Amino acid sequence: YDAVNCGTVEVDRLRARLAELPVPRMFDGRLVLAVDATPWLRPDGETCPDRLFCHVSGRGRRGAKQRIPGWPYQLVVALESGPTSWTAALDVVRLGPADDATAVTAAQLRAVVDRLTAAGHWRPGDPPIMVVLDAGYDVHRLAFVLADLPVHLIGRIRADRVLLGPAAPRPNGAAGPVGRPRRHGPAMALADPSTWPAPTTRTVTDTARYGPAEASGWARMHPRLEHQGAWADHPGQLPIVEGTVIRLTVAHLPGQREAKPVWLWSSHTGADTGDDPDAFTAEVIRCWQAYLRRFDLEHTIRLFKQTLGWTRPKLRAPEAADRWTWLIVAAHTQLRLARHLAADLRRPWERPLPTERLTPARVRRGFRQLRGKI
Repeated sequence: YDAVNCGTVEVDRLRARLAELPVPRMFDGRLVLAVDATPWLRPDGETCPDRLFCHVSGRGRRGAKQRIPGWPYQLVVALESGPTSWTAALDVVRLGPADDATAVTAAQLRAVVDRLTAAGHWRPGDPPIMVVLDAGYDVHRLAFVLADLPVHLIGRIRADRVLLGPAAPRPNGAAGPVGRPRRHGPAMALADPSTWPAPTTRTVTDTARYGPAEASGWARMHPRLEHQGAWADHPGQLPIVEGTVIRLTVAHLPGQREAKPVWLWSSHTGADTGDDPDAFTAEVIRCWQAYLRRFDLEHTIRLFKQTLGWTRPKLRAPEAADRWTWLIVAAHTQLRLARHLAADLRRPWERPLPTERLTPARVRRGFRQLRGKI
């Protein structure tokens, strides 16, 4: 406890080193990042500074959603393909009481992309880095703030959102209505199928876990922004943040549970692929497949808490919690790098797994025996 409370961690050097290590990729070499926040709950730490009310679900007998005091942390990881739950942790930040969550996320992603570029993982001419986010993030504002970065944002949106298409151009030589040109086209209410225009693309893909997956994509859709909330201080006319709306439906969830449609919004537009229909369709498929891999980050968070003991210490100072968090990130990185060296120390009821498919928990069991191999 003395080391965690009074010691130091060179965070900048550690962040740079994490970016220099081998980073997993998807889609024939494309970088895919995932962002999510999780709380370090401190409900009884009344003297702990910088606590926030964190949204928590699944606790208690009924599993109702609650707001419990704690320290929220936000992680950025790189995802990989294949039957695995491994991720590469690249950064973590703690959200403070005065922080704007969207501004913190934008700054964190900008720093991660800069470090990956400096390390040579992304070069000019490479496909944009895909970033997947769950519901709760302001994906439209993030897309506007990060428009200068080589990233495509994919975020889940509520099923009751209303988005707008592009305004129809005024015919040449035709007398138009008096006043300024229209900025918005017809509205698309996600909850009202009668307002949906014909999709730009529609595909059906067979999946092993979910059965046939049908994805429909509508290009160049944007929300109607207003001078309030995060946009209250925006100077001048509000921007039009165009992207692609994706509706994903699957036959079933694991366990034969009923699956509801999932709505996604991607900052990718048809113009990004040169208005090539086949390229646009392929990008839509990559978007929803990348989003489904986002759940690997939830497995990583569960590993941090349940196996590596991330939130187990009873620390009072948030700075000490930050140091311990970075130690957990470093430990997880060592496990990831040693995953192909560890032996499978399975329990009697567990099935044998080949070395390339060992889970993080199994690698941790065999990690102590690696000294002779390193």
